[in-house]
Amino acid sequence: MNIVCIGGGPAGLYFGLLMKLENPDNRIVIVERNRPYDTFGWGVVFSDATRENLQKADPVSAAVIESEFSKWDDIDVHFKGKSVRSTGHGFIGIGRKRLLNILQARCEELGVELVFETNVDNELDLAKEYDADLIIASDGINSAIRTKYQTVFKPDIDVRKCRFVWLGTDKIFDAFTFLFVPTEHGWFQVHAYQFEEGRSTFIVETTDETWQKSGIDKMSQEEGIAYCEQLFAPWLDGNKLISNATHLRGSAIWIQFPRVICGNWVHWVQPDQDNGKHVPLVLMGDAAHTAHFSIGSGTKLALEDAIELVQCLRTADSDLKSGLEYYKKVRSVEVLKIQNAARNSTEWFENISRYADFSPEQFTYSLLTRSQRISHENLRLRDAGWIEQYEQWFNQRMEGVKRQTIPLFNPFTVRNVQLANRVVVSPTLLYCAEDGLPGGMHMTHLGSRAMGGAGLVMTEMVAVSKNSRVTPGCAGLWNNEQQKAWKEIVDFVHQQSDACIGVQLGHAGRRGSTQLGWEKYDYPLEEGNWMTLSASAIPYRADVSPVPRAMSPEDMVIVVQDFVDAAKRAADAGFDWLELQAGHGYLLSSFISPLTNTRTDEYGGSLENRLRFPLAVFNAVRNIWPEGKPMSVRISATDWLEGGTTVDDAVEISRHFKQAGADMIVVSTGEVSPDQKPVYGRMYQTPMSDRIRNEAGIATMAVGNITEADQVNGIIASGRADLCALARPFMLNPNWLVEECKRMNWPLPLAAPYFAALPKGSSLIHDTAQPSHKENHDV
Repeated sequence: MNIVCIGGGPAGLYFGLLMKLENPDNRIVIVERNRPYDTFGWGVVFSDATRENLQKADPVSAAVIESEFSKWDDIDVHFKGKSVRSTGHGFIGIGRKRLLNILQARCEELGVELVFETNVDNELDLAKEYDADLIIASDGINSAIRTKYQTVFKPDIDVRKCRFVWLGTDKIFDAFTFLFVPTEHGWFQVHAYQFEEGRSTFIVETTDETWQKSGIDKMSQEEGIAYCEQLFAPWLDGNKLISNATHLRGSAIWIQFPRVICGNWVHWVQPDQDNGKHVPLVLMGDAAHTAHFSIGSGTKLALEDAIELVQCLRTADSDLKSGLEYYKKVRSVEVLKIQNAARNSTEWFENISRYADFSPEQFTYSLLTRSQRISHENLRLRDAGWIEQYEQWFNQRMEGVKRQTIPLFNPFTVRNVQLANRVVVSPTLLYCAEDGLPGGMHMTHLGSRAMGGAGLVMTEMVAVSKNSRVTPGCAGLWNNEQQKAWKEIVDFVHQQSDACIGVQLGHAGRRGSTQLGWEKYDYPLEEGNWMTLSASAIPYRADVSPVPRAMSPEDMVIVVQDFVDAAKRAADAGFDWLELQAGHGYLLSSFISPLTNTRTDEYGGSLENRLRFPLAVFNAVRNIWPEGKPMSVRISATDWLEGGTTVDDAVEISRHFKQAGADMIVVSTGEVSPDQKPVYGRMYQTPMSDRIRNEAGIATMAVGNITEADQVNGIIASGRADLCALARPFMLNPNWLVEECKRMNWPLPLAAPYFAALPKGSSLIHDTAQPSHKENHDV
């Protein structure tokens, strides 16, 4: 093959040398606009896993690179005058210039043609000149190729809100070091690490707002660097900060990171109109995707792009098109994983002020787990001593309860109710009620999960009136017969387990009168439909769902009373906890979201107006709900759709409910519109819980693809939530928590009738796993 690489960074160079190793007859030309020894940035960081990939791909260059690595295991965090060190993290660093020079030398050794100081004005002319069979666009984060063909590549570029400057210093840091300094204008932070003998990278970062308030935007390059030297003087020990971007003027060395995602990576072009030959133009490295420097994965992704593309071309043999399609399919998954982690990490560093009240211990734990790729037990594997000390610190904050070593087993107290642990069985619609009456399925479902060790089990959304159900199979609490049935379930949970039980009250709104969940989900009944209500007369599914009636003041009075009556019955049934469903596009949610509330009266328009009716319902229920029992509110923290509720809105919404007396916000997302475009991933809603908890100052319950007890530990220990609710894991296994404890070799939260399953004299019984047999559960 004849291959032209536009851009001589890590992606282009590594792909070039690997393709030459693949077949020495391949002609590979790499065209770079800079000189061989020009560089931007200082050091780059790899993980041990990336090093192993390089060793497999090309042992020769890997050996040279590895011989010049700076290696360290420790991370130091300096916050509030205290330094916290953890170890076992396995990082390696090398100067970016040195890495490029090693790859350049290896390319020359193998016969790759390197063309420097050449701007590519027309990639088609270049491809025609070299009769290219493949063109690689590895021209970096500001790719001209990507911009030229943006209608094909469909780039999504999100410019982040922090400014950073990439500097160097002769000060040697013996660990990967994070420094955090508050100023009158906001927080500044540093990412520092040694990358070669006698030299360290020193990245200074702050929000754009703080950067401007500090006046750095008006400073010269030298003045801005001097400002940073003074700010971080206690750690520089008299050493200077050095810039290698002297070609830039003033504050231009301070940049904002662009997160790049491309919808397509391959475009077929025709360099020579005469011969009709079509050639693939392939994006690689930063041209195709970026990952924030705070997780050190930009160069990793570029090199692994090269490795994967070579493998895909080898597998495809002569079928170039299928090889490129497979390359995009495989790499896009891995890139998405890294970018999800990078997004979490980026947002953490953008919001240092959110954690200003944290102790240095919890601040460090939050930093180490910020990407959600490093878990509690992963930290234990890296540094068992540190995590044990942290668990002791975390447990010592618990007052008036028996302390547990494992974070998720620390009791949680709100008002007069104490949960034995932080695990919650999330509300799940069962569609098994008869005329709103819960039956054996509800008893079995909730009872077995309570006996499975959860601290709190929640009912499905319970309708406050007959016409507020989602489906004909949904449970209700609008008459005494239903109250009696619920009381039997509540009594069973109290008598046979140590769990508390909560009820979620809600009104389906425009999502009501639909088929059962395993039928045609969210589609209207084929017969027997009832009138639905909503904030505005907008159907849930256009041209499918019936148009709901926009609620009148009279409707509002009736609905508020329905909630009050249902709450009274819930109290009489003995429920310990009440949750108000104000998310997922149901009635109260339809008032909150601007997508579904187009009213022009006092219940529409501003967020305060849109919250007026949901808060009226909350206040009415809180007034009659027992003072000693908690109330939570479930919200959709984002509608996942432009023009809808944002996480910024969710923080403000949570503040309003807190002021009204809510004890906790359950942070869910979406389902407000069937047109939503969610971004899924493990624990994908937890960062939103983090924001609400630490910005609105209210306890939160995290939900959304939490599947392991280890994840629960991390979420609780980091201060991202106070409780974790799980749905699918408990649907598949009522003993999920017992199984997780068994897997982790923790004491088992077994109900007393099941103690016989353990070996005689076993110490694996959790000391809170005794049946309570409470006569009066209204503590």
